[in-house]
Formats: sequence, structure tokens, C-alpha cells
Amino acid sequence: MADDERIKVYYNSACPVCKAGIEGQMGKTTACQVEWADVHRDNDAVIEIGENLEYVRERLHLVDEQGVKRMGMDAFIVLWRHSPGERWKARLFSLPLIHGAAQLAYKAFARLLYRWNKAKRHW
Repeated sequence: MADDERIKVYYNSACPVCKAGIEGQMGKTTACQVEWADVHRDNDAVIEIGENLEYVRERLHLVDEQGVKRMGMDAFIVLWRHSPGERWKARLFSLPLIHGAAQLAYKAFARLLYRWNKAKRHW
């Protein structure tokens, strides 16, 4: 692993589902350095990626090792690619038809989860 090979993940810990998923992922990602930015605790972190806070609360965001911003399913694919036991997921969800279907499913789930969190006043 090169010293400069790192990714940065922007997530929302105010969402209990998101928080549980990220906490589980934190112990798995070992193939590169990962910086975790909790936008609930640090609202200004979204400035780094030029996004609206509410949009980042709704979807996982990540800056990959090349400095490219990824979100949603593409962010998960990057995380899985750097997680030794989950690389198979990155390969599977990168396949064209599966990727397209997974993107749509993620967007729908993220939208519903965001609305649920707002209704529960998690932020």
C-alpha cells in the first residue's frame, strides 16, 4: 500500500442504520488508509466535497484514492474493493446490469431512509 493511498468517507451518524453500517465497515477496511468524516458531528465537512449537507445525510459519499468523489452504490464499491473479505461484492456490484439495478435500489432505499430519519427527528 502506498503512503498516499487513502480514501475519505462522509457519513451521517444521526441515522441509526447508517451508523451501524459504517461502524461495521470501520473494522473491515484495511487495504488502504480510511478517514471517516461524520457530517452529523461536523456539518462543515461537506464543504470539502462541495455538497449540500442534506444530500450527504441522504447518501454515503466518498473520495477515492484518485481524488474522485463517489456516492451511493459507487461509494460502497470503493469501500468493498479495499475490504479484503468483501472484494467479491465490489466485483459483483460493478457488473453492468447488476450495477444499474443496485444503483436504483440504493437510491430508493436511501430516499426512504432519509424521510424516515427526518420524520423521527434524528437531526
